[in-house]
Parts: sequence; structure tokens; C-alpha cells
Amino acid sequence: MRRIALLPMQRSHIHQQAIERLQLMACLDFSGLTLIEPVLHELHRLIGFDTGVYFHPDASGNLDAYIEPSVAREWMHRYFDPQMAALEHEVVNYSSHDFASAVRYERGVLEMEQLISVPRSAFIRSDFYNQVARPSELQDFLSLVLRTPQGQGVGSLKLCRKPDAPRFTPADIELLARLEPWLARILQNGELNTRESVVHDNAMLVATPQGRLLWSSPQADRLMALAFGLRWYRRSELPLALQELLTRLQSVQQPSLKSARTPSLALPQLELHNASGTFTVRSTQMADAKGEGRAVGIHITQRVPRVAHLLSELRALGLPQRQHELAYWLVRGLSEEQIAARMGISANTATYHRRQIYTRLGVKSRKELQGLLFPS
Repeated sequence: MRRIALLPMQRSHIHQQAIERLQLMACLDFSGLTLIEPVLHELHRLIGFDTGVYFHPDASGNLDAYIEPSVAREWMHRYFDPQMAALEHEVVNYSSHDFASAVRYERGVLEMEQLISVPRSAFIRSDFYNQVARPSELQDFLSLVLRTPQGQGVGSLKLCRKPDAPRFTPADIELLARLEPWLARILQNGELNTRESVVHDNAMLVATPQGRLLWSSPQADRLMALAFGLRWYRRSELPLALQELLTRLQSVQQPSLKSARTPSLALPQLELHNASGTFTVRSTQMADAKGEGRAVGIHITQRVPRVAHLLSELRALGLPQRQHELAYWLVRGLSEEQIAARMGISANTATYHRRQIYTRLGVKSRKELQGLLFPS
């Protein structure tokens, strides 16, 4: 990604807008992992880095990671190979494969040199670096463990730069440290409400009943990678949870084999929750050309929280910050009096900005604004 030089005044405006949007996200009526994408978008405007990585515990307490689309996403499955933990131990002060250790030992923003146990030159020659970081095109990073006010670990943020990029500066470190409370508030787990979500994407792939992949599409590959994370790097093999879903499908009688008195059995499905949203995976029998039923269709649907979808749609509109914030609360259903109280402005000012938004976007009512941002 080519870095564009900005004039000091332009840089100051962009920085201020990014900080204000992070502050807004920290005060929303929603928090959680699915806000990591808009968080990283704003951090890119504040601190120059090439790839953002967010390590966090999954629903079972195991380490999971969100990685921005990049070369690193294609290679980071190696990090979760059990052998990597031993190689990492040789060059790192403690294993970052153990999130609990990171919460105990990492305080504040740390540079790479503060986490490795060998000189930088030795680290770059190590097997761990050459098997994970080098093919991922990553050489330098800042690390920040986020915590709730009570000290509970939320996640570990890594801002990474490529080998040809300049080193992070003290100003970068200071700014990231100041943002820590807001970032923790935005990303800490909130109450999951799947009804407050919208369909974002869907796709289908085809496999044998035994779990061997027969056909996929780039769209299905992308959704599978988002749903199953780094466990979906062997494209010819379905993840274990999905293979178990196919096994359950075999126990469901097909309509042609049922008697009229046999109640219809629901087709098995799998639901996954992670930083990219909620994924529902359903499997159905498919007949081959001879009608022998030797294939299975796997339908995958991605739903994202309405809040995450709304933030993405608002960002694309490029509204001034005040209008951006007011439009959010309008769509969320607050009255102008409630919006004015939240934003610390008068009701007249709220009305003025609301009219400016409608004129700018060519809508005449709150309902039309909601329709623009959540098209059916």
C-alpha cells in the first residue's frame, strides 16, 4: 500500500476526524468483536501500518485471530500450527499463543524488541520468523493488550509494518496508548442479539457426503475463510465442524424415502459467531446426473450486526462528523430531543443537522434515510 504524503493541515483534520469516530464508537449502544473492522479503518488514518491483527479468545476460550485482507491472512495459519509454539518460545519472552500470558505480562504499548528475548537481528534469522512473519511480509509491529476497567483481557491488537516501511515512532506509541481505553470499550464483548443483524452475503459450495470439496467459488471461499478463520486454509478438506454437519445430514431421511406418516425432519445446520459476524451453514442432499444423491450442497449465510453494517454504510457517505453521528442516532430510532442530549447540542441544532443530512442525501424522512442505509 503506497503511503500518500499529506500536508500538516490535512493530516490534522484526518486525525481529528478519526479520533472523533473512535470516540463515537466507544459511546454506541453496541460493542464487540464485529467492530474490529471499523476500528482498524480509523487506526489506519492515525498510525501508518500495513496489516492489523487482533488476537482474542473465542467462545470456547481458545485463541482466535482477525486479520485484515492481506498476504498475512494467507500465511498466518502457520502461526496456529502446534509446532510454532515451541519455535516461538525460543525467541519470544513468553508464548503469545497463550492469551492469558499476554494479559499477565503485557502492559501498555510494546514494540517488537520489548517482546522478543533475542536481538532483533537474531529474531529475523529465527525459524519462527522465517516460517510465519517473513512469508506474511511482516517485520515490525506494535502490540497492545486491551483490558476492561476491571482488568479483564479483551484482546491483543497488533499493528504490523512491512520490511521496507519506516520504524514506528514515539508519537505512534503515545497516540495508541491514549486510545487504549476507547478501544477496549469498543471491542469488549456485549450482549449478542442475532435479531439485530442483517444479511450481508451468502454463497454455496458442493462436497461429497464424506467431506471432500467438489466445487466452490471465490465468494464461497471468502465466506468460508471468514466463518472458519485460519482453519480453512486446506481448501480440499472441510473443517471438522462442517464434516460433522454432513454426518448428521446422513441421518435425515430424504423425502423420497419417507412414508406419508413420517414427520419432516429439519435439515441440520451450524451457527458460528466471530469478529466477521454470525454465519449459518446448512447442508442439503443433491442428486448427481444419475439421481444417486452423491453430493451435498452447503449453503453459508453471513449476517452482521445492524450497527456494524450501519457504520460501514455511513462511512461510505462521507458525511461531516456531526452529521455522521446524528445520522447514526436517527437510524437507530432516537428522537431529536434524545439525540441532542446525547450529542450535547440544542434541539434546534439537531434539527438543523437533520435537515442538512436529508438535503445532502436526497431523502425526505427518517424512513427514507433508513431505507437508504438498509436497502431491502
